[in-house]
Amino acid sequence: QVQLVESGGGLVQAGGSLRLSCAASGRTFSRYAMSWFRQAPGKVRDFVATISWSGGSTYYADFVKGRFTISRDNAKNTVYLQMNSLKPEDTAVYYCALRRGAIPGPGIPYDYWGQGTQVTVSS
Repeated sequence: QVQLVESGGGLVQAGGSLRLSCAASGRTFSRYAMSWFRQAPGKVRDFVATISWSGGSTYYADFVKGRFTISRDNAKNTVYLQMNSLKPEDTAVYYCALRRGAIPGPGIPYDYWGQGTQVTVSS
């Protein structure tokens, strides 16, 4: 079993920055992709960003391109999401997810999910 624990959420003013972390523990795999999703109240969960095992491949949702950066430190089993130029519409619970192997395509289920961390951006 794998546990994913997110941290770094909080309240920030519009235009500010936050860095989220997601630490994986428990059973380990040789290679796995990591992603961030978010879910705002009353809305479906949206994909935000993903990163391959090597870190050489990253993909972002259009609404965060140029503002958010995903990265990882495999020695620490941790993935990060640097969020800059935050907007009120970025307010949501942010979840990290792990998929064994390569970055999955749309609709492919992830193997493990964290419990989420709240990000609130005030105007």
